Amino acid sequence: MNIEKLRVGPHRSFSLKKRVADDTFGISKSRAEKELKDHIEKLAALHDLLYAENKRALLIVLQGMDAAGKDGTIKHVMSGVNPQGCSVTSFKEPSSQELEHDYLWRIHAAVPGRGSIGIFNRSHYEDVLTVRVHNIVPKAVWSKRYGQINSFEKILAENDIHMLKLFLHIDSEEQEKRFKERLEDPRKNWKASPADFRERKYWDEYQKAYDDALLKCDTAAAPWYVIPSNHKWFRNYAVASIIIEMLESFHMKYPKVDKKRLAAIQEA
Repeated sequence: MNIEKLRVGPHRSFSLKKRVADDTFGISKSRAEKELKDHIEKLAALHDLLYAENKRALLIVLQGMDAAGKDGTIKHVMSGVNPQGCSVTSFKEPSSQELEHDYLWRIHAAVPGRGSIGIFNRSHYEDVLTVRVHNIVPKAVWSKRYGQINSFEKILAENDIHMLKLFLHIDSEEQEKRFKERLEDPRKNWKASPADFRERKYWDEYQKAYDDALLKCDTAAAPWYVIPSNHKWFRNYAVASIIIEMLESFHMKYPKVDKKRLAAIQEA
């Protein structure tokens, strides 16, 4: 598929209302599931190259409304990746120690090192989303953060930390359906939270906050992709496709070993 269709920009304006959450771009479920198996194998091979070459890192940011499928995406798409070179950081409410620092302090500490893939399950974008919707900090504070975030991400890019920012897009009806499944399925009861249901009251406010964050922080160094995620199979297929295209663009090669050094190793 042409993943550029999932890009946010470049645009002068942006609205999630114009993106269809159950779109599949004409791709069938059978095709997506078949190709996902190949993608998982290819992703594992590319990750091995990334780890061996040790020149750069890949940082994947996953954002989305509650029940959008961040955990499921990580579970299914990254199933073949070597855990030695992959980390997942889930950003929840800041601790007292984290609140003593600037809001990017804990983010920078979790950025993956060269040769690794890092995944953020939620991220620094909560500081222009949740804090805005719930008036945790005044507009004069959070409105400056778009530029600060862009500068931070540019620094990462200039230091060979490549970013993919993926918004998992579901509509309100799909979220409600998934919340009900959590209540009705004993295997999913543990996921249910009163806070999730309370947050549904702020759906429109979150959509507007995301509109601004996706538009203002979509840059060449750190692009945003909107992934239609009502269909979990398409979500997984699209995410895997984007990650593979990014890794292939690095044109990685295994390090060459000096013949004399190799001979010495063989003789040892």
